[in-house]
Amino acid sequence: MAEHHFYLKADWPGLRNDVGKIETANLKTKVSIPPEMDGPGVGTNPDEMLLGAAATCYIITLAAMMERSGLEKVSLTMESEGIVDVTKGIITYKKIIHRPRIVLNKDATEKDQRLAQRLAEKAETSCMISRAVKGNVEIALEATVMVAED
Repeated sequence: MAEHHFYLKADWPGLRNDVGKIETANLKTKVSIPPEMDGPGVGTNPDEMLLGAAATCYIITLAAMMERSGLEKVSLTMESEGIVDVTKGIITYKKIIHRPRIVLNKDATEKDQRLAQRLAEKAETSCMISRAVKGNVEIALEATVMVAED
């Protein structure tokens, strides 16, 4: 068994509506509460970071599955949406929706298109972050698979 360790340093100089800093080996940014939650909206926030973790994990997992399957693509892009519910002061990360757009090579067959759709669905359940939040945050998938035109 291999274990990988990741580290993050955080500095929060003030109270609720201050601006803090986080730093990892490859990320350094300011953080605060978003304006939608009556914060200063400086830098990123935990809601965006969870969405970013889920989205990047998903798209990397999907790309790896496509590579292993020999499924060639012209492009793989995605938009993701995070939905946070605030009811009576209780903040709940409710749902993440991934909307990948897979454009296959112009010679892709219907079988290739079905495979791309299956891989898009499988990647969501295979992603480490999706598995980590399972049971707490609903993750939905709205995949678009198309073939490139001439």
